[in-house]
Amino acid sequence: MLVISLAVLVLPALAATAAAAPSFQHSIRPLSAHEQAQLEAAHVWHSGCPVSLSQLRLLSVSAVGFDGRGYVGQLVVNEDVARPLVSVFRQLYALRFPIRHMSFAQVYGPARYQPKDNDVSGSFECRDAVPSPCTGGKSTGTWSNHAYGHAIDLNPLENPYVGCGMTHDPAGRKYLDRSHLLKGMVTPAVLAAFRSIGWGWGGSWSGSTKDYMHFSINGH
Repeated sequence: MLVISLAVLVLPALAATAAAAPSFQHSIRPLSAHEQAQLEAAHVWHSGCPVSLSQLRLLSVSAVGFDGRGYVGQLVVNEDVARPLVSVFRQLYALRFPIRHMSFAQVYGPARYQPKDNDVSGSFECRDAVPSPCTGGKSTGTWSNHAYGHAIDLNPLENPYVGCGMTHDPAGRKYLDRSHLLKGMVTPAVLAAFRSIGWGWGGSWSGSTKDYMHFSINGH
């Protein structure tokens, strides 16, 4: 009778756990006219960018927040990488890898929608690549992969851009020691998920400059 009683208690608990973790969902669609206007208003797209607004897609995927709860994350990416990225985020969701913020409004919306911690994961931004903290400055003079929608920055606070022991964001200093993984830091399993579609990681760059948040189609 004891075994039967335990089973009666355990099975409802398992059912409740399953109900709390819905299956992975995703969608891919062109940007609406309003969303295109928002990109222009946010100065992240303008005439002369290497991709047109019609080449961009809104990728919506199931994600897990730092509170352990599921939500719908959004990224603006190039149409040619949208479907492979579904596979990546499906794996991240299965891993329960936490992504703090990831929505269209938080990246491109008015200031009131932008989190004060600036820990927002994003993709498309028509801009030059950012120089290493070793060299300083604001631009390299060459397009970033973000300008093509071919890169993603994941949890930038926990995965800072570093060089010569320095980072552009002082708030990321506690995450400079990569030997001790803290919540939200890129793990080998996260790296494997991106590698499964052929993407490279800024944390694998040679030398002292590492961009731990940065994943891209060619590793740069």
